[in-house]
Order: sequence, then structure tokens, then C-alpha cells
Amino acid sequence: MMPLTPSRRWIAASAIVLAFAAAGCSEKPAEKVGENGEAAAAADYERGPHRGRMLRDGDFALEITIFEEGPEPLFRLYPYVKDKPLDPRRVQATIALTRLGPKVDRFTFTPTEDYLASPGVVSEPHSFDVAVTATQNGKRSAWAYPSYEGRTVISADAARAGGVTTQRAGSAILGESLPLSGRVEITPEGQSDVFARYPGRVMAMNVELGQRVSRGQVLARVESSESLQTYSVTAPISGVIMAKNVNAGAITGAGGEPMLVIGDPTRLHAEFALYPRDAERVRRGQRVEVTSLAGDHRFNGVIETILSGTDPMSQTLIAHVDLAYQGGVWRPGLGVQGTVQVGEGEVPLAVQTKALQPFREFTVVYAKVGNTYEVRMLDLGRRTDEWTEVLGGLEPGTEYVVDGAFLIRADIEKSGASHDH
Repeated sequence: MMPLTPSRRWIAASAIVLAFAAAGCSEKPAEKVGENGEAAAAADYERGPHRGRMLRDGDFALEITIFEEGPEPLFRLYPYVKDKPLDPRRVQATIALTRLGPKVDRFTFTPTEDYLASPGVVSEPHSFDVAVTATQNGKRSAWAYPSYEGRTVISADAARAGGVTTQRAGSAILGESLPLSGRVEITPEGQSDVFARYPGRVMAMNVELGQRVSRGQVLARVESSESLQTYSVTAPISGVIMAKNVNAGAITGAGGEPMLVIGDPTRLHAEFALYPRDAERVRRGQRVEVTSLAGDHRFNGVIETILSGTDPMSQTLIAHVDLAYQGGVWRPGLGVQGTVQVGEGEVPLAVQTKALQPFREFTVVYAKVGNTYEVRMLDLGRRTDEWTEVLGGLEPGTEYVVDGAFLIRADIEKSGASHDH
């Protein structure tokens, strides 16, 4: 079998979307079930005065609606005889919804005003096979029809060709993260101030700003003001001249401002500002991902220490994260972003974040049962880049699509799988 190149994968994915569209979601006309169980197809999908589906059996008709203007969607049934409203107290009705899985939701109805109502909530998705029974004036009527939304069918071979993968929903470890901003600096251990041992005149300055020097290298020669002896000033560490405060001919002392500052660019750390609202959540030893502002370099480290900031009024703390040199990709003064893991715990139900897709006003995953895929509207909790906690809308153990969900979503959108009652 020839391997799929990127272009072939794209062609295969496009073909799958077209195949999905041909097998899209639909509503069939209702079927009236006779006394002996035979099914007779209704002529058309008819809507009633309340924009619901009309089910007919001779002179008797029942209009099925889902009332969605309250806090939860509920069934309302409007009965008619010869197309005139019938007193709902003269009708007994039940509905059974067989969902993908299968799971059956059953509803019984009582008369209210001019319709029959049920306290049972019609939960999302509104996608099911419907069985309706109604009795009026001693005569029993029954209908059955499919009413699907957010559902499609794809063969196992087509799913594999399109890169569709699935897994079972279950518990997961979620880490809570906190974003930080900072910059790269040379560590205190990687810096050294260079002073003259005795006050005197600088007779020679042998280095320039930015020049790399080695430990023990002669940097300058100073003539002592007291002994008039000339002595050498050497580099205490290897590194780069970061600051140069005197030149030849200048008078320098044993204290005050240093003659030179040397920094070792291989000894670096990231300094992140911690504001009061975040400082109590950050601790030494927590893992941090450091990213350059351009996003092209990353480093995983830990918080080595937390120190007070230079501004006591802001109460800002500074967190230090040691950086590997990595061939010079990190430079002193470079702006960086950090993501620190401030908490970690297990949640009983979660899905992979990349599996989440938009559907109407909901965030969903696509459940898989056999070769059928259908939306599951989710109530979500905490989210990380890898996992998202599920608080409702999905049963533990449900097989759901992880990769390739966009193909299923595209097919459902093309097939007109609307929310239509």
C-alpha cells in the first residue's frame, strides 16, 4: 500500500468529508404503527400551528413540540380532532426516546391548559429514535420516527484513512498553571565587579566593552598613589566585559564604583515578577516552562529561589529559574514568558482538550458507537493544554474522537444537521 504523503492525506480527508455529507443527519417522515404492528409511511413531514411535528391517525392528530423558552427544554403535545383543538384531558400519551448507545428516556404526560405536559427534561443532544403512543376516546394510536442532530456515519476504513482516532473518557491528572513574564539575566554567581586594590592612576587599560576575557588575564595596570608602584589588575572570572567605568589616565580608588564588570554569559537564569495575587501560589521547586517571546526557544526548569523585589511599595517578589546555556539561544536582557505549574490533581472525568469542538452554542466532543458519531454537549471545568475536566454531558467510558474531529464536524455542518423540532 502506498504511504500517504501530506497532499494525499489532504485529498483523502476531503473525500471523507464528501462521503460524510452523503451520509448526513436527517429526519424521516413519521410512521403510523397499526393495530397489528405494521408501519405505514406518512406522506410528508407536516408542521402544526405551534411549528411542531404533526402526527396523524385518521381524524385524530397530535402535534409534538419541545418548549425551550424556560430553564430546561420540555415536551408539549397539542391534540386535535379534525384539525380543531381537543381538550387535553381526553388524551393519554407517552413518548420513548431511544438514544445512541442505546439509552431510553421515557415521558408520561398530564393535561395542562391546552396541551399535555411532562416534567421530564429533554436533554441534549436532541437526537433519538422517537416512539409515541396516544389514546383518545378508547382508540390507541402509535407512531415512530427518527429525529437526529449532530450525527453521522462513517466506515472504519474511511475513519482510519482520515486520521480519526478515539479513546475512552475517564479520569485524568490536571495541572493548574500560571502565566509569568520576565527576562533573562546573568546569575549573581556569574558576575564579578573589578576594583583596584589601591587608589591610584590607571596607567593602561587592556580591554574594551564586550570583550571576552579569561580568569587571571591582565585587564589594567594601576600606579599606586602611595607607593608609586605599578601593579596589575586581573580578571577574577572568565566572561565578557559588561561595564567599563574608567579609561587610561583616570584616578581610581579601592572602593566606590568598580573599574569593570565581568559577566559569564553561560551562567544564566530567568527572573520572573510575582505580584501579590500570585505570590502565595508559587513555591520553590515548582516546574516552569520558559519560552522566548518569539516562541522559538523553550526550556523546562524549576523555581530555584524566590526573593523580594526592589520596589517595597509593590510587594513584588522575584522568582529565579536557572537556564541551560543551550549554545547561546538565551541572552542577558532577553524577554521571556513562563508557565508555572502551581497545582496538580486528579479529576474523575476529563477529555483531551484538542478533542473539543464548537456546535451551535455548545462545546462538544463526538461520541463513537460502532460506525456512528454524535455530538455530546459538555459542561466543562478546569482546562489545561492537554486535558479538560468534564462536569456533565458525557458518561464515563464513552468512546470519543480525539484526532480528526474537524472532519466529522464539517460533515455534520454540510449535511444540515440542525436543531429542528
